[in-house]
Amino acid sequence: MSSRASATLAGLALAALVAGCADPAADRVSLVDAPQPPASPPQPSSTVLLPRPSPMMSSGPVRHPFPMATSLADPMATGTPLPATGRPRFFVSARTPLVHFPEKSKTGVFTPVPPAVHNAETGAFVANISLPPGIASSWHLVAAARDNRTFAIAGWTGPKTDIRFFLVRLGDDGRPEKPVAVTQTDPDDLPLVYDLALSADGTRLAYATPLIGGGAKISVLDVATGRRRDWKTLTHSMVTGLSWAPDGRSLAYVLGARAIALLDLARLGTGPDSAASRIVKSSMDARPIESVVHTPDGGALIYASGHTVERVPVAGGPAQVLARPGLPRDASLSLRFSVDGTGEHLLYVHGWRAYRVGLADGAAGSMPITVGERPGEGNSPRAAW
Repeated sequence: MSSRASATLAGLALAALVAGCADPAADRVSLVDAPQPPASPPQPSSTVLLPRPSPMMSSGPVRHPFPMATSLADPMATGTPLPATGRPRFFVSARTPLVHFPEKSKTGVFTPVPPAVHNAETGAFVANISLPPGIASSWHLVAAARDNRTFAIAGWTGPKTDIRFFLVRLGDDGRPEKPVAVTQTDPDDLPLVYDLALSADGTRLAYATPLIGGGAKISVLDVATGRRRDWKTLTHSMVTGLSWAPDGRSLAYVLGARAIALLDLARLGTGPDSAASRIVKSSMDARPIESVVHTPDGGALIYASGHTVERVPVAGGPAQVLARPGLPRDASLSLRFSVDGTGEHLLYVHGWRAYRVGLADGAAGSMPITVGERPGEGNSPRAAW
């Protein structure tokens, strides 16, 4: 079997496992048992407005009733933003546990892997990031604060269990401090997470998940208390590209790879007629959108339409092309990327190479990603700086 076929099969097997459909005998590695959270009490019903992305729709936002986690009274993150530290010195990579199938076996065997810190200039391995108790392996979600030292990472808790989050801070030499697990006051089943974003002040996590039966959910989590607030849409099956505004009062996100929207956290929960979400840009062509990031001043959004990096004002208007980085022919049709705190440097990963793009001049370069454990094995990592 080719390496590409093996990787694809492994990815499909892991996705099936996360969805809860894997063989119970799949747990053949020594994993730390994650604690089982108590059952969540019933939550009151409320309403959210999430507009359809299609430019053909002119009837306004679509309203949906939904059960909402309400223990987080104020979802905004209005603390002092962590300061940008200039040109990024480090990035953090995260990947899923490795999976392989012994000869003639239909049962996958999983090998945990840690997230890692890398030199931002060379891609060289700096250090592994240790995992909090109950988290068995890295998962392929990582988000960075603008200081290039504070990161939110997703962790895999074992077969047929949930994804959990933790924070880690790097020293000036790139060495990670002891990670801090984020314990949720409102237990949330997280077999699959689309995207993860850390607020500019480091106090809130936003993440997006699918809903059983269709639709998607955006959640905001207070990292200190574990309290959470949810907003759901039944109109769209996927929400990606989460990005906090620098002032912590809104979230940008991508709807179904076809539209960029803005969620006004200050207006949420004010009543069933509050239009808290609006479309900033709709895509008219076949090029998918996966990532979106606020500029440091919060006045514009950076996104990639296919492989073309563009900028659009938050208020809406014409888009400006920033860069057209070249990708190998076998690259994904969409570009998942991270922008540093200065708003000047973009990072994306293909295979086991990290690509950096200067947004001022479009200059691009690449570097190999090296890790301390099982380099080059498994699916491509994701990275943030």
